[in-house]
Amino acid sequence: MESKEYFEKTSFIGALTSTKYIFKKPVTVQYPKEKLQLPERYRGFHVNDLDKCIGCGNCMSICPCQAITMDDPKEFHLVNPKEGSTHLRPRIDYGRCSYCGLCVEVCPTGSLKMERNLIFTSQDGDAFVWFPAEERRTAENGFTQSNEITPLELEKVEMPELEPDVRKKTFEELILGFSEEAAIKEAERCLGCGICMQGCPAHMKIPEYIDAIFKKEYEISVKYMLEDNALPGICGRICTHKCQDDCVYNYRGDAIQIMWLKRFATDMVKDYKASDPYMFPKTGNKVAVIGSGPSGLSAAYYLTLMGHSVTVFEKRSVPGGALGLGIPMYRLPVYEIDKEVDHLKDLGVEFKFNTEVGKDVLFEDLLKNYDAVYIGVGLSYGRAINLNGEDTPYIIQAIDFLRQVKVEGRRDIPKRVIVIGGGNVAMDVARTVVRLHEINYGGVDTKVQTVSLEDWDIMPASKEEIEGALAEGVIFNPGWGPKEAVFEDGKLKGLIVKKVKSVFDEQGRFNPSYYEEQTMFLEGDYIVEAVGQATNLSFIPEHLMQQLKFTPRRRIWVDEFGETSISGVFAGGDLVETSLGNAISAIANGHRAAIGIDFFLRNVKGGKK
Repeated sequence: MESKEYFEKTSFIGALTSTKYIFKKPVTVQYPKEKLQLPERYRGFHVNDLDKCIGCGNCMSICPCQAITMDDPKEFHLVNPKEGSTHLRPRIDYGRCSYCGLCVEVCPTGSLKMERNLIFTSQDGDAFVWFPAEERRTAENGFTQSNEITPLELEKVEMPELEPDVRKKTFEELILGFSEEAAIKEAERCLGCGICMQGCPAHMKIPEYIDAIFKKEYEISVKYMLEDNALPGICGRICTHKCQDDCVYNYRGDAIQIMWLKRFATDMVKDYKASDPYMFPKTGNKVAVIGSGPSGLSAAYYLTLMGHSVTVFEKRSVPGGALGLGIPMYRLPVYEIDKEVDHLKDLGVEFKFNTEVGKDVLFEDLLKNYDAVYIGVGLSYGRAINLNGEDTPYIIQAIDFLRQVKVEGRRDIPKRVIVIGGGNVAMDVARTVVRLHEINYGGVDTKVQTVSLEDWDIMPASKEEIEGALAEGVIFNPGWGPKEAVFEDGKLKGLIVKKVKSVFDEQGRFNPSYYEEQTMFLEGDYIVEAVGQATNLSFIPEHLMQQLKFTPRRRIWVDEFGETSISGVFAGGDLVETSLGNAISAIANGHRAAIGIDFFLRNVKGGKK
């Protein structure tokens, strides 16, 4: 085949013609970079607001060039990171960076931007690796993020629930739950950064179990949950979900619905047995757990996995403590508690119901017959406010009222009810009364209203509970305190309330003050006090009570392993911390104590092999 020439050969003399430009002045001139007219969205070097940045690492995860690492910028003297953030900040290697801007687009707080400057020279290769910060700014912002054009799905998948007019007529569960399609779509939104774990008292492996949900590996998802939470199905319904408060999506859109994803996965797994973590061989040690609330159940679960034999003593006929007695069925159905408790029974945990320690079995006998004792009785008694008439049948404590409705099947209720309190328990009472009013009277000529010291801005109830109560017709009277119950011919007619001046004093302590002359009368036939709970430790003999150390706030003192001042006696839950008051914190507390008990049995006491 003949070769083919693609250009014509010319004389070498043609090259010499360029010599005519030798003495001509150059056309190219130096132009100051400050005067360059660059496009507004030009992508140059990065600028990062180090205080606004939370160190989530999403910029590093998405970088296609592996140009970003997370490190501690000690040169900028960052203060201790706030909750929901870390001390790490992105360091960028501009030898790798392609200036694509993906890191800016996924930054949840908007701290990361790109300036319009792309000019930097140095003979030192390390000089091209630095922490972008405001101090390094040399030009105006160029490329910044936009919520209108973003690779992130900022809006949550809506959770279906019964409409208010339907749900207030029944005690059926009001949240309907995710479909598989909806759950996977919501799970797909998760960035996997793990910042949410800081807000979880149990420090659950949230990114891992959400990723397993996305992959439809539900047993694996529950396995991750059970490593740190013995009652994931219950928490999937009533958790305070502090993790969602720390979700990085809150800065730009809707937080990942972590609690509802947890519920979905646990609902998909009917039997947790395949998801249980490793179970150690039997040790021969016996542990008594007093109380079957979330703290006690958590301790029992992990102690059993550690190989110890556990017996739970519960004075009531039903398990769960406040979960079983007080949380209404429309939030936490009985069958969900039974599922979690049956799981523990299948593992070998023994339950003794209707067995009151101090009466049916002595506390001293538990100390003699068991190698360790865990006290997890919680706050199972209502706290009175010393309102006149509390000794009449017209005023009742919230915990007693909720127990009567949920466990004893009470359905009678007067038409006009006043609930004193602004927390979640008060919301449970008010919304329960709404349902009883619908069942008994069809909602005709009925009224349920709350009165709370706290105004809207500091009301302790969750936003979801307040919105739910309002949608169901509950009337709120925030910023008022009870003054006097009014009776006529021995029957309750209503409650006089007084305007609150302040709830806390200058030191931040609870110390309400009032405008005593500014009052209001609320009509009512029945009052439910929902202002807190108390505990009862009368089952502990006096000589042992004297050996127990207490905190200044009269909580049982425990060390970092949950052990009290009495060797072999451990405690957890609301008994030891005033800041708990929720299931997930009590569960975490019980887990911690289980680790302490295991250490005590294997190392301090020697343990039976």
